[in-house]
Amino acid sequence: MAEKDKVYKCLNPVGIQAPVDTFPLAPRVDTLDGKTIYFSITGEPDITIPLEKKLKMDYPDVNWQTKKTYGIDPLRISEEEMKTADGLIQAVCW
Repeated sequence: MAEKDKVYKCLNPVGIQAPVDTFPLAPRVDTLDGKTIYFSITGEPDITIPLEKKLKMDYPDVNWQTKKTYGIDPLRISEEEMKTADGLIQAVCW
């Protein structure tokens, strides 16, 4: 058998994932304009710095509330903030 005639077979290491049912925790908002979105950053500020800038550029009509902690514990939003928030992005980077 010549070198170019060799056939290699390999298996995908990801495997086959069983389908799951998902259920939303809240209804999807129709627009982000005028909404209050909390951006909570925990861990190292690596990818979150350009992500925050990009989100603010792409969605200028959103009322962004950024909370940062660069320690071990995630920064939680308060009960009052939860009542006024329309959405939350929890970014955890290590």
